Formats: sequence, C-alpha cells, structure tokens
Amino acid sequence: MVHAIRFHEAGGPEVMKWEEVEVGDPGPGEIRVKQTAAGLNFIDIYLRSGARPVPMPNGLGLEGAGEIIAVGEGVSDLAVGDRIGYADMPLGAYAEERVMPAKIAVKLPDGISDEQAAAMMLKGMTVQFLIKSCFPVQQGQTVLWHAAAGGVGLIACQWLNHLGVTVIGTVGSEEKAELARAHGCHHTINYKDEDFVAQVKELTDGAGVPVVYDSVGKDTLRGSMECLQRRGYLISFGNASGAPDPVELTELSAHGSIYAARPMLFDFTAERDELLACAGDLFEVVSSGAVKIEINQRYPLSETVQAHIDLVGRKTTGSTILMA
Repeated sequence: MVHAIRFHEAGGPEVMKWEEVEVGDPGPGEIRVKQTAAGLNFIDIYLRSGARPVPMPNGLGLEGAGEIIAVGEGVSDLAVGDRIGYADMPLGAYAEERVMPAKIAVKLPDGISDEQAAAMMLKGMTVQFLIKSCFPVQQGQTVLWHAAAGGVGLIACQWLNHLGVTVIGTVGSEEKAELARAHGCHHTINYKDEDFVAQVKELTDGAGVPVVYDSVGKDTLRGSMECLQRRGYLISFGNASGAPDPVELTELSAHGSIYAARPMLFDFTAERDELLACAGDLFEVVSSGAVKIEINQRYPLSETVQAHIDLVGRKTTGSTILMA
C-alpha cells in the first residue's frame, strides 16, 4: 500500500489526513506514476478550504513530477521509465503514487530535475501564459507585479527582466524586497508601509503602467485599477488576501476604459499542443539559466499540514515542494 493526503470535508489544514490508498492499474489514456515530489500552491488552499468546492472525499495537489511505472491502452507518446511533470486537474498530486490522465503529463528534458519540475510546472506555466498570451509584454514596458517574492513572483521577475521589461513589485517585508530585487525586480514597494498607488505613479512620472498582475485580491485590486494607464489591463489571477469586492463594469470606464480579466492557466493549456508549447517555453528559459527555480522549502508529504500553515502565514518564499 502507498500513502496519500486525503480530505473528507472542507476546512482548515487539519482536515488533511495521511492515509493508505489503493492505486490500481491505469485505464485507457492513463498512466501510473511513482512520484518524486509535489508542488505546493495557493490554489491548493482554496480547494482545501472550500473556497472552490470539490467532490468529497478527495485528494489534493495539482502539480508534481515522477516516473511512469505503467501505461494504459492508447497512450502512445509516453512510456514506462519516462520522467514527467504536470500541473492540472484532477486533484491527487499529494501522493506517493497515482493514476492520472496521460494528456496532462509532459516528458521532462534531461536538463530539468524532478524537483525543479514539481516546483515550477504550475507557477512557471502560469507566468508563461500571463506574460506571453494573456497580455503579451513588450521590451521597454513597465509592469506592476504584486507578491513579487512569492513562488510565481520570483519566476515572473526573472523572466520579465530577461525580456527587457521593467518590473515594479509589491512585497510585505524588507527581506522579501531584497529577495525580489535579487531576482530581477527593479523597484520594490512594501505595501505594509507604503502607498503602492502613489509609488507607482511616482516611478512612472504619473503615467501608470499598461498592465497589473494581481494575485493578492481583496487588499490590492482597487489600488491596482488606479495604477493603470488609459486602456490598461488588470490581470487578476489569485486571491491570497481574500476575494475582492465586486467590480461594477462602470468602474472600468471610470479608470480610463481599462480591461479586466480573471484567467485560468488550464484554459490556455487545454489542448495538447497548447500544453506542450507552454511547457516547452518554460523548459527553454529555465534550461538557458535566464530563470532559476528557487526551492526554498521542502517538507515530507506526511507533513503537508504544516506546509499549508506556513504558506497561509506568509512564511514561505519562492517555491515549496512536498517530498514523496
């Protein structure tokens, strides 16, 4: 028998249990994976807490890496022994072994380790679609990125810097400001001590920015709108501080006919060719050394409860992985 994290009701970290589970043979279009590591992400908090309801009981985790140990009928582009990474539904990455759809798995190149993949697939592909598809940034532009020292933020700062984009990043402490600057963030704003709207206006000579990437939510969203140029883009992709108050459509015109989007990675990687292109772009920029994946916390899978407590308590930086 193998073990996995399961939860039978929505709630706090304590609802997660380390249980023995049976893992059967893969069916058509499926693979069985012996996992090396799983990634920890804020979306896991939303799913576990009930903010995004899921059927019960259930596993948890959307991101992981490991080795294929069996393949089901009809799987042609993956084989036993392949190292793979993934970041998508269905839930179940917090496990020693699992059966999963082959269509969400991507073969890892030799230059990408299992730990790197578990730490970056969801965060890295999120950055890729945000800066390449949702709002394709251009060299010479200036963007505002909230939570610049988080797992997604550190990847974004490096990638944007590599593309010749100036990054203004918000952080919650001087320690996190130093971390963000060390990863390519050009200007940091401590939102606890400074008015980030005023700082952005000062840094841009009153012009504002063409795009704001906001994963914080309630505490920042309205301020983010004020930071935008005329016809700028507000990209909301997370609610770390809670769901923001509803936005009336007339507010968009009041702030200069701005655009607002609430995109999800999975809608940009739903087709196999989209997934392979997104992951391939990520693998390329990491393999080149332009983006380094910082794994700053490692927990055994059996200690996932503590990992969730630390993530919600803003005690983590960079990427966190759970070791199978």
